[in-house]
Amino acid sequence: MTTVSGRRGRAARKRARTESRAAGTGAGAGIFRRRIPAYDMVTSAVLDAVHTQSMALLESIGIDFRDAPALSAWRDAGADVRAERVRIPEALLMELIALAPSQYVQQARNPARAVSVGGDNMVFSPVYGPPFVIGFDGVRRYAEMEDLEAFIKLAYLAPALNHSGGPICEPVDVPVAARHLEITFAHMRLSDMPFMGSVTAGERGLDCLEMCRILFGEEFVASNVVMTSLVNCNSPLVWDATMLESLRVYAEAGQAMIIAPFLMQGASTPSTMAAALAQNNAEALAAIAYAQLVRPGAPVVYGCSGTTVSMQSGAPMNASAEAQFLAYAGGALGRRYGLPTRLGGMRTSSPTPDAQAAYESSQSMLAAILAGGHFIVHSAGWLEGGLSACFGKFMMDTDQAIILQRLAGGFEANDECFAHDAFEEVGPGGQFFGCAHTQRHFEDIFFMPETSYFGTYEQWELEGQRDAATRARQLARNKLEGYDAPPMDSSVYEALADFVARRRRELGC
Repeated sequence: MTTVSGRRGRAARKRARTESRAAGTGAGAGIFRRRIPAYDMVTSAVLDAVHTQSMALLESIGIDFRDAPALSAWRDAGADVRAERVRIPEALLMELIALAPSQYVQQARNPARAVSVGGDNMVFSPVYGPPFVIGFDGVRRYAEMEDLEAFIKLAYLAPALNHSGGPICEPVDVPVAARHLEITFAHMRLSDMPFMGSVTAGERGLDCLEMCRILFGEEFVASNVVMTSLVNCNSPLVWDATMLESLRVYAEAGQAMIIAPFLMQGASTPSTMAAALAQNNAEALAAIAYAQLVRPGAPVVYGCSGTTVSMQSGAPMNASAEAQFLAYAGGALGRRYGLPTRLGGMRTSSPTPDAQAAYESSQSMLAAILAGGHFIVHSAGWLEGGLSACFGKFMMDTDQAIILQRLAGGFEANDECFAHDAFEEVGPGGQFFGCAHTQRHFEDIFFMPETSYFGTYEQWELEGQRDAATRARQLARNKLEGYDAPPMDSSVYEALADFVARRRRELGC
């Protein structure tokens, strides 16, 4: 087999180091498992009340499906359809929800990188969709294709991430009509992790499916999940034609969808927590049920990931107490319906990687993990309420994600862990730094964040007084200098390149 990447020996050594580091946070490279119970902050009585109210919303007020095939499917299923408004009886809705699987596997072109979504598994993907980037010079500008490729490479190298994501940033130097082709091709050739498909038009979803058939083989795609993509409700209570068309394209092909209402509490929902939860539940369940009308058993992820807004300016406020409560309640509702859940991420309203960005991101991510989230979008790089993707913050976020993954992994309590031999060796009044037990474990017992500084103040002064953001940007540069693409069969590469070129000609771009 011929390949399109070089320096294989160095790449293999680098991947071995990455896998070794990742193994400290899960059962193996790219596998993160929760070994602590999900934190139930919401009582069963409150969940019952939210469920009852969301059913009332769907039955009495209804939800708009602005798409003719969807309206036809709901009418045939027995829902009350008047113009674009669909009112769904609880019995019909719950019958359809029961068809959705509680867990599924998304394959990767490297089989060892496949991820399981649901159960005790956790999937982490980068920021999604910002039009701007904060570059290596710390300056905000519009994103370009070179930036997207750099983020894909960093995600591939990051032991904290096991999913490559989708449009980590929007490359504005690529025509919109061709953007999905170039983004998908970049994920396929620069990484061997799972990735997302385009949802900006049904036709673009079909292109992504065809590219996956080239990459994986037609029969493989027909019987496996190779993409998990993301659709958003146009809250309040509207599913538009673009999202429904994309959902239908992927569901018909047996591909997974994250069903995520777009909640801004106090703006696109009422200001109270109970009403926001009921609305989110109604919007998510309605689209999940529609996916089952398209294809019974279609894999889906229940999304609950919103923000509050400032009552003075209307600006989103990430990681408020209410936004964190939404994550805990969303995780509990997903468990109630037997569905994998999408929660939170390293989200912040700050325009720069400062203290506000750090504490808001950590609060948001901690809530998502403790709440039992299975698929965490925006796990690295998010700034400015999602308007910017930042290289420096990407590195800081992946460091913090590893800490939280280790927290979710719990700890063991076996003979080796209790270290009786260490107590015998050291005895009362001694120190354990140099004992045999410590020597056996020192390489991986504690995680040391690469973006943190652990030297003295005097050392920091001598080294240029660089702050965390500056160190993180330099670390990102260093990582990219050592990047080697994972091997890809040259015939597959050429077939993908030919497909992208042909489709761009057909689209006139």
